[in-house]
Amino acid sequence: MSAILENMTDPTNLKQLSNDELRQLAAELRESIIDTVSSNGGHLASSLGVVELTIALHRVLNTPADKIVWDVGHQAYAHKLLTGRQQGFKTLRQLDGISGFPKRAESEYDCFDVGHSSTSISAALGLAAARDCRGRDEKVVAVIGDGSLTGGIAFEGLNQAGHLKKKLVVILNDNEMSISPNVGALSAFLSSKFASDFFLRAKKETGHILSSMPMFGKELLSLAQRAEHSLKGFLTPGMLFEAFGFDYFGPLDGHDLDALCETLQKVVKIDGPVLVHVTTKKGKGYLPAEEKPSLFHGVGPFDKETGVVKGGKGGPASYTSVFGTTLCEMADRDDRVVAITAAMLEGTGLKPFAEKFPGRFFDVGIAEQHAVTFAAGLACHGLRPVVTIYSTFLQRAYDQVLHDVCLQNLPVCFAMDRGGLVGADGPTHHGVFDYSYLRHIPNLVFMVPRDESMLRRVMATSLEYDGPTAYRYPRGAGEGIPIDQEPQPLPVGKGEVLRNGDAGTILATGSTVSAALECAEILSAEGIELAVIDPVFLKPLDEELICSEAKRTGLIFTVEENVLQGGFGSAVLELLADAGLDAKVVRIGLPDRFVEQGSQAELRARYGLDAKGIAARVREVLEPPAVKPVIG
Repeated sequence: MSAILENMTDPTNLKQLSNDELRQLAAELRESIIDTVSSNGGHLASSLGVVELTIALHRVLNTPADKIVWDVGHQAYAHKLLTGRQQGFKTLRQLDGISGFPKRAESEYDCFDVGHSSTSISAALGLAAARDCRGRDEKVVAVIGDGSLTGGIAFEGLNQAGHLKKKLVVILNDNEMSISPNVGALSAFLSSKFASDFFLRAKKETGHILSSMPMFGKELLSLAQRAEHSLKGFLTPGMLFEAFGFDYFGPLDGHDLDALCETLQKVVKIDGPVLVHVTTKKGKGYLPAEEKPSLFHGVGPFDKETGVVKGGKGGPASYTSVFGTTLCEMADRDDRVVAITAAMLEGTGLKPFAEKFPGRFFDVGIAEQHAVTFAAGLACHGLRPVVTIYSTFLQRAYDQVLHDVCLQNLPVCFAMDRGGLVGADGPTHHGVFDYSYLRHIPNLVFMVPRDESMLRRVMATSLEYDGPTAYRYPRGAGEGIPIDQEPQPLPVGKGEVLRNGDAGTILATGSTVSAALECAEILSAEGIELAVIDPVFLKPLDEELICSEAKRTGLIFTVEENVLQGGFGSAVLELLADAGLDAKVVRIGLPDRFVEQGSQAELRARYGLDAKGIAARVREVLEPPAVKPVIG
């Protein structure tokens, strides 16, 4: 760590630095971010792109009294380094380390927990409204990227902010959409002048004078406003945001510290909602990330000298890639198949599909609610839409799944990638709630494949079924199971017995099946023989199989990579209660808490979801500790 950054105890130090020192600090921040992310993995390109913007914000504002709300938060690494977390930054995204996203419990400079996109404007507006209710005067700034601006909640926030006229600054970080190509000296000059105290005061006073003039005053005011709007509309995209009631300034070069600081110093004084449009380059300062910003958006450990990502070669194919390949095969045979993603083309494995079937592929942007209802419309006209969304993001479209798809019993397939524990992205990204928020919805068939071969069969079942279906599969590599070339549909609602035993029965779902089988082998060596069953279907359950096992062994262990509340174990308890069976059910899953970050292996071990943890729980039940006799 170099001289300036290592002496940054808090952001107030920025106010004493010269412009040359600020530019050196920007270089040091980039170096520190690249060093850590190359070792730990993380969101590199977006964080490198906002280094100067982050410096300017903390130089102009008085944080933490003034508030900065980062949208999604994957661009907040420089923010963390400038706010007293240099020493802990090496633990970024590690088990018990600092979060990859802003987190209120971590720092007073993080004023709002984030991780899902498009929330910053609404949250910042809430902070601004609360400020006014309490008679305070802190400044509130929301930083939102052009991708996040595709989310409907962002426009809901803009609409309400413009209506309430609260003092609020929204910074649009434009690094991809190119909302306007007119980035240059003239537009930057005009934005600076439009933001000046003189211009704003003159604009207000002129408007008052014109509106008070008899006869033609209002007409002259309207003409003056149209002239201003025409000039801004010609040079900038300001008309869009001014229609929401915002004063618009930009586009500005997001890497020009002087222009950023000058403009921010002026706009934070404006009494009303303001939008500042800055253009940045993803991966700025690191050539591999500049050339491949998509790869370095969320990247694993890499060689910082070459930019080559470490690992990821050899071994079984990932579930994501198996899904993408299989969907292409099925679309070849069935021209009704269409695919939908919400701004996660590569992350969901749909790039091959998009290239092969461009007319049957739809990327709706960060708009999960729209994606689901759009799919419902496609299904109404005879197509078989496959909505491919990470489990954690499908949470955002719960009402649409229930109301627009399942209520109408439409044949929409929900392919939920990243089901279960996902690792270093932590609690905002773990897909550990989908069992609970989907299994109670009428008409929906819910499947959980245990390996990549079963994933293909589940996909075939989903496309054949004449109604809504959902299936989830984990992040990472498959089990290395040989794959059937022609996957056959499964009988709906039927599980599979994978191992026989009389001491009890383990019902394990999805990613926990292999751990359950390994657990059974461990315990077999100790003389404990357990049956292992893969129910395959979370809904409908295989009632006959589960009830017969409950009668046969009297002891059922359910294992799931989902929260226990309302999950698979709860479904088994409900089934046995309704059947009048009093077998003992021991549920093994995730507790009633948000699970922290860490590798999948570390978290499974911590929460007893690996083979050793399951075996330990079985021993506790089968071999309870002896009760010591009471003496005296």
